[in-house]
Amino acid sequence: MADGETPDTYVHGHHESVLRSHSRRTVDDSAAYVVPHLRSDARLLDVGCGPGTITLDFAERLADGEVIGTDPVRDVLDLAEERRVALGITNCRFEPGDVYRLDHPDDTFDIVHAHQVLQHLSDPVAALVEMRRVTRPGGIVAARDADYAAMTWAPTDPVLDRWLDLYHRIADAAGAEADAGRHLLGWARRSGFTTITASSSTWTFATPADRAWWGGMWADRVLHSSYADQVLAGGFADADELDEIAAAWHRWSVHDDAVFVVVHGEVIAVKDPS
Repeated sequence: MADGETPDTYVHGHHESVLRSHSRRTVDDSAAYVVPHLRSDARLLDVGCGPGTITLDFAERLADGEVIGTDPVRDVLDLAEERRVALGITNCRFEPGDVYRLDHPDDTFDIVHAHQVLQHLSDPVAALVEMRRVTRPGGIVAARDADYAAMTWAPTDPVLDRWLDLYHRIADAAGAEADAGRHLLGWARRSGFTTITASSSTWTFATPADRAWWGGMWADRVLHSSYADQVLAGGFADADELDEIAAAWHRWSVHDDAVFVVVHGEVIAVKDPS
């Protein structure tokens, strides 16, 4: 599907503050549950790859294999390609694509991976069906998504509670599922998989450096990313309240006792031989 034709709204958008978050991710911190299933000659498709940091990390681990990253946004793919060239990685390429209509034949890949993708889709089951189609028999679909309602932090702050409430409101308005992590097992079952392993893992931000990064990033996103655009367009809050939320993120980030835990659900779904 050509750029701009996807029926879904990406809640986060592609502001610099969002890409700042995505560009920090690696296999170790975002796809460790997939590592036991890697072999050096595997073919892997990374759906919704964004700026490609996880994709390229996979490519470095699959030295004799092939890795393809796909995303509907060409500007983000350009960033991924620039990173690939800078790293000198030759067994990886990036291409535009739509998770509902993957441009690959049936039974092509050993692993089809999606990190923080299904939560943004209006029909995650249809996406998993398509991911299953291009997976070879005996191969796996691996998906990991955050669960916003399960996120927890200290110190408590009603303004950050409001941040979370607004996130759920804009996700609902977009037809997305902010609490996707808890639904992955059910979605995988509904998409035709019968051999599924569900797990969970977290990101924890508790050191001064991690708090400064996470809090500063979200403060910027609240004011400047698609989060702000959708909150304002939906009439869910005004600019003054967004300023208050950004200030709360900064306040949280410098508190000596501050901790933030992001909970993720994960599934490894095996495509059983027909």
